[in-house]
Amino acid sequence: MKGETGDANRLTRPDNPFSGSVLREDTIASIIKAEHGDPFSVLGPHQVAPDLWEIRAFVPGARAVSIIGSENETVLAPMGKVDQAGFFAAALAGDVRPGYRLRIDWGSGASETRHDPYAFGEVLSTEDLSKLRSPSEDVWSRRFGGQQIEMDGVRGFSFAVWAPNARRVSVIGDFNSWDGRCHPMRLRHQAGVWELFVPELVAGIRYKFEIMTAVGTLLFKADPLSFAAERPPATASVLHGVPQYSWSDAEWLAKRGATEARRAPMSIYECHLGSWMRLPQENNRYLSYAELGEQLIPYVRDLGFTHLELLPIAEYPFDGSWGYQPVSLFAPTSRFGSPDEFAQFIDKAHRAGLGVLLDWVPGHFPNDPHGLANFDGTHLYEHADPRQGFHKDWGTCIYNYGRDEIVSFLIDNARFWIERYHLDGLRVDAVASMLYLDYSRRSGEWIPNRYGGNENLEAIAFLRHMNEAVYALGRGVATVAEESTSWPGVSHPTYTGGLGFGFKWNMGWMHDTLRYISHDPIHRRHHHENLTFGLLYAFSENFILPISHDEVVHGKRSLLGRMPGDRWQRFATLRAYLGFMWGHPGKKLLFMGSEFGQEREWNHDVGLDWDLVQNADHRGVQQLIRDLNKVYRELPALHERDCETSGFQWLVSDDRDNSVIAWARRGADERSLAVVVSNFTPVPRIGYRFGVPEPGEYREMINTDAAIYAGSNMGNAGGVRAEPLSSHNQPFSISLVLPPLATLILEWRPG
Repeated sequence: MKGETGDANRLTRPDNPFSGSVLREDTIASIIKAEHGDPFSVLGPHQVAPDLWEIRAFVPGARAVSIIGSENETVLAPMGKVDQAGFFAAALAGDVRPGYRLRIDWGSGASETRHDPYAFGEVLSTEDLSKLRSPSEDVWSRRFGGQQIEMDGVRGFSFAVWAPNARRVSVIGDFNSWDGRCHPMRLRHQAGVWELFVPELVAGIRYKFEIMTAVGTLLFKADPLSFAAERPPATASVLHGVPQYSWSDAEWLAKRGATEARRAPMSIYECHLGSWMRLPQENNRYLSYAELGEQLIPYVRDLGFTHLELLPIAEYPFDGSWGYQPVSLFAPTSRFGSPDEFAQFIDKAHRAGLGVLLDWVPGHFPNDPHGLANFDGTHLYEHADPRQGFHKDWGTCIYNYGRDEIVSFLIDNARFWIERYHLDGLRVDAVASMLYLDYSRRSGEWIPNRYGGNENLEAIAFLRHMNEAVYALGRGVATVAEESTSWPGVSHPTYTGGLGFGFKWNMGWMHDTLRYISHDPIHRRHHHENLTFGLLYAFSENFILPISHDEVVHGKRSLLGRMPGDRWQRFATLRAYLGFMWGHPGKKLLFMGSEFGQEREWNHDVGLDWDLVQNADHRGVQQLIRDLNKVYRELPALHERDCETSGFQWLVSDDRDNSVIAWARRGADERSLAVVVSNFTPVPRIGYRFGVPEPGEYREMINTDAAIYAGSNMGNAGGVRAEPLSSHNQPFSISLVLPPLATLILEWRPG
């Protein structure tokens, strides 16, 4: 409490009974109408004369209010009802600021005792407020939103919200009948922050901020810093406090911190939690975080993936957005359970040896009325000019990266997910839309930067700061950019002029190879460059090869659905393509359902077609993914130099007539060598000879045409030996049976 607190036993009533407040009537009226901008100057204890204090409270609906001791039930004074709307006041004698509580009589025998929020001092320190604009601090997640704290020995929740242009801000919720008159907040002018401590509140209560704009309009906003939210389509925030889960993943974190991500295997299963599996027998409901922990995590781990990547789970209002229009950036969506249950899900993944990446959306946000848009009646979080602040493609608002508070808010959020929820990295959505001022805009629809260019200089600075902040945590986490252009140095360190990401999605590789594989085999010879072009720039970035959710929606068909030919050819081509992908330089990402050959496009409203796995063709694809991941993890040649030119060597790049392609992969130890060869026609190639760099045995580790994968089982009896016959500029060569529409991965063994 600000100032001294007197002992309740020393307080006495004044000699004369209370006859009315010293306040002006218009001041009282402004409190009653919730128009006063400084409620602490009116409500609570105020010294009105030497040794005399006036206690004021506005309690709409109360029949009577009394002042009682702060630690006992002694009635110190009844409060006079100064205004029938519920404005009460009482006088107490004493030479120090009184400590007290309010006993409220609601009538009909209902009453309650509570501390007065306006008897407490400031929530935020001057130092806290000074850090609001600093991207290197965590003041947003540590001090803003609804924080469970103790003040002057009293537990409750503090609230703080940035709304510098508001005339008045109140906390509304279940605890005050959503009445904005009951809990108006204190404005800290130097930072434009409104704050209030509400004693005795407990977790689980719904709340929002009622904001009166400069022109008197009322807005009802969810808390930008809420740690939990109501189940959509409801829009309230929920009191929870900063997650305090008791973690048991220390072994995982230590191992992660000692791993160099560029040289480690990274095979990612991209997943939308709401449609991975549903329960049709229970009204098509979602699985909970707990159920997903019991089913999804063992499934992904059994398939051999190293990481699980979640489509955005920060609370979002509309299921169909898949999470890409978040409203509450600090709250895991309540669709699947509580924040603690989400933490338990991550903990369980780590104990199973599975990393978890989060799809993170700092590029835009929806214009839902309860969200960040027009937050305090002004364009606070977004640019005011629609040429900078509005995405025409998505109907969303663009963050104003030129405001230090916004940069600090977003960077704090990035660190929050990693520190509080132990996430292993962030996949940053739509980076290209952030980098370019003219992204998806025609002439006249965008504003050049100060140099006349189309680069968003503020967004570039933000991304660099964000990556520096995340990697400064020093915990082996990774950031990944979904960036679809030729912007240089996306995954290069910031000190070299790069953006500082750990990895970048290779969108060019994805589009080229999917275009190639969609052609009928007879025409593939005319599109051979779609297979080879990606190797011209494969080591310019630390690439991840993504077959993502974007490629199996909006009429693009499923991954299997893109494959031409009859049923056998479609499955064979899918298997060959997956083998090609796993053997190609770059980390791997596969969207859920593709691992067993989902037939239809992804539909976020229903679960995957799990019954398909009963079919041998689909089960064969699933087994192939399991084996590809195993070989990828166990053969250093397939992952240690994913991002280095020294880890790759062309063997056959120009055989377009046969649609055959082959290369060698090397690990950090030169003795680690693998050969990958694909035949993308339905014609078997018997005795296909090509050069290899080393003598010895080349053991067949993967043959996508094997019977176990529902293939025709044509192969090389487990492997072949190199012969001292030069070919393709190599001193040795091997003669292989190349099965139809198949990929082979061979491990070299000397001797």
